[in-house]
Amino acid sequence: MKDLGEAKKVLGMEIERDWKSGKISLTKKRYLKKVLNINDDTKSVSTPLASHFKSKAIMSPTTVEEREYMTHVPYANTVGSLIYAMVCTKPDLS
Repeated sequence: MKDLGEAKKVLGMEIERDWKSGKISLTKKRYLKKVLNINDDTKSVSTPLASHFKSKAIMSPTTVEEREYMTHVPYANTVGSLIYAMVCTKPDLS
């Protein structure tokens, strides 16, 4: 058996310790930055959707060309990854 020191990461979550206040926290910052492709110099802004905006079925791609184009847009993967992070690890993302 060998002592490897303090754990820094477990199950994909980073472990942050504040010895002065006696607090320990788990974060998914790296995972979310990777999912959203955010660099350290990226500025975040609040862009809420207008309350009058409604998604409709007619907005979805209808032609073969539109569907082909949408297969190359990784929206579903990104949204799925964010939902995973929100539901499973960070409820405050919602």
